[in-house]
Amino acid sequence: MTTLLKSATIIDTSSPYHNQQKDILIHNGIIQEIADSINSNDDYNVVNLENLHVSCGWFDTSVSLGEPGFEERETIKKGLEVAAKSGFTTVAVNPNSNPIIDNKASVEFLLNQANGFATNLYPIAALTQKSKGVEMAELYDMQQSGAIAFGDYNKPVENDNLLKIALLYAQNFDGLVLSFPKNNSIAGEGIANEGVNSTKLGLKGNPALAEEIQIARDLFLLEYTGGRLHIPTITTGKSVALIKEAKKKGLNVTCSVTAHHLTLSDDELHGFDSNFKINPPLRTNSDVKSLQEGIKSGVIDIITSDHNPIDIEHKKLEFSEAKDGTIGFESAFGAINSVLELNDFIENLTSKPKSVFGLENYSIIENNKAEITLFNPENSYVFTKKDILSTSKNSAFLDKKLKGKAYGIYANNQLILN
Repeated sequence: MTTLLKSATIIDTSSPYHNQQKDILIHNGIIQEIADSINSNDDYNVVNLENLHVSCGWFDTSVSLGEPGFEERETIKKGLEVAAKSGFTTVAVNPNSNPIIDNKASVEFLLNQANGFATNLYPIAALTQKSKGVEMAELYDMQQSGAIAFGDYNKPVENDNLLKIALLYAQNFDGLVLSFPKNNSIAGEGIANEGVNSTKLGLKGNPALAEEIQIARDLFLLEYTGGRLHIPTITTGKSVALIKEAKKKGLNVTCSVTAHHLTLSDDELHGFDSNFKINPPLRTNSDVKSLQEGIKSGVIDIITSDHNPIDIEHKKLEFSEAKDGTIGFESAFGAINSVLELNDFIENLTSKPKSVFGLENYSIIENNKAEITLFNPENSYVFTKKDILSTSKNSAFLDKKLKGKAYGIYANNQLILN
């Protein structure tokens, strides 16, 4: 298959064509030619889209899919199709299925189910058996089968010694350990950020301290053991400061933030809409600003959608009873792009997450593999249910004004357009 992308503005700092408008000719999955103008042939699949921009393929490092066990929420097939149409050429899938992805066979199941799709799937395997936080899972075996990192999704490692041992053990094969930033003793049964809004609304509070004290512990352990630690979905200004200091010390620590924590605050909770019930909870406007600064300054490495489909039976309930989580594929880029400049965050979706998780980032240059996201950064619109492609509809961005939309991707010799 030969595809010709016409008049595409290339956003890729690793490419000599960065910020230039070019035609891009792709043949059998390889970028054959980049030029000011390329004549089309009757055999070419010509893509000519309004204000077309292209970048290296976007990588979402925190994705939950229902399969196996919760197929009513989202199957792997449906999830990868939605990811492609939302601009993601690569996703890392969390182990929170049923059964938990905590052994070699379950890692291989995920990879087999994802075979042949445009979007690449990489499993994040559970750090502990059944994600119960008691005994370490078979990390090396799972890495050999294709797992790219190890963590118990949205569950902290409460046992200090277990995390210490995991960080030490994973160094034998350069494994990446994830530690969810939450101290359960302090967070208790809190479901909203502890502060003015939780008090006014009568919701049990989960204080910022619960996140920050866990991060401080993790960083002390990392300093002692060495190794590679990734802290997913941080939410507070103090968390940014702690990680900034650790990086200055030379610790091998990285972190991510979600699109919703980067753009929404706990002011959203006043309507008791369960779509805003998220773990970690939405924090204050001050925290949102600190997270945005963390992206601009380079302290925060990755932005993720934290896509987590929940079926209507478990989501359309009273706020306190509903399951945590929001879908995020379709809204991620438009949300981020509405609060940050494109050049401030595009690497947080492309080269930086791939570097953290040990994947190759294919620059947009001739003779390279074509793994490209197509998008329009200027398209402003109100996000509604018709924009949702996922099986589940639990979006925190319904009726929000977003800026920018993905057209789709070219990856694995396939062109997928929304």
